[in-house]
Amino acid sequence: MADKLTQLQDCLDDLLTQMYASISYIRQHHPYGEIPGQPSQAPQAHEPAAASNENGESAQTNGVATSQQQLSEREGTPPPEETQAFNAALHEMARDLVIKEQQIEYLINSLPGLGSSGADQEKRMRELEVELREVEAERAKAEVEREALVEGLGKVIVGVQRVR
Repeated sequence: MADKLTQLQDCLDDLLTQMYASISYIRQHHPYGEIPGQPSQAPQAHEPAAASNENGESAQTNGVATSQQQLSEREGTPPPEETQAFNAALHEMARDLVIKEQQIEYLINSLPGLGSSGADQEKRMRELEVELREVEAERAKAEVEREALVEGLGKVIVGVQRVR
């Protein structure tokens, strides 16, 4: 498992990716709102009157949804979603962003050193340095002992071969 700082960086990258994807989704799928007293800003399709769909109905009789869909297909963007579906998607994206933010908060709060002063941290580092030196001395002693045992084992093996 990665260390806490790497996990934190990964979570931040994920959060930014989620934010970008959410903004992109909102920009591409938002339903058009109507402002009272203002003309509609929704795109209007300008289809020829003879255009028809698979059922033989004209595009004009099929309604606004068909014209928005046809316009969107020509522009390469999906048609706006219905308000209820769009709001449900917004709710889910917001929940995902909050969960990711909580993961980041948890990682930040679990970082060492938070809640202790600089002097406390320096003291702890000195203690760890002394402990590291002791462990290193024990390791060097064990290495010398291991080499002595290997040498003794080699002499025993040579002695066994002569007995044959």
